[in-house]
Amino acid sequence: MPYQDEVYGCPAEAALHMISGKWKPRIIHELLRGTKRFGELQRLLPGISRHVLTTQLRELEADRIVARTVYPAVPPKVEYSLTDFGRSLEPVLEQLVGVGERYMLSRKHEAEKE
Repeated sequence: MPYQDEVYGCPAEAALHMISGKWKPRIIHELLRGTKRFGELQRLLPGISRHVLTTQLRELEADRIVARTVYPAVPPKVEYSLTDFGRSLEPVLEQLVGVGERYMLSRKHEAEKE
């Protein structure tokens, strides 16, 4: 198979790995709206712990989806933004939202029938 490598079975698996989980799509969604500081992201994502947000941001940074910029200040000012590659995920996330909305609506209709 031409698309396999030593880590992923196919490109779809690699793409899903980059954005998988409860928080990564939500973090990307917030950063599509603009650059944010850590505290802003934490406020915008109720329920996420400081540790999980840190871990998810590091993984997104390692995958070149998020850029972390540190400004020389006391205390240090750190901002997170999407890279060009990260911005290219916008249509993918829009498609996932559409699929999710249709799925949730169909479940709601099924529940109403019962």
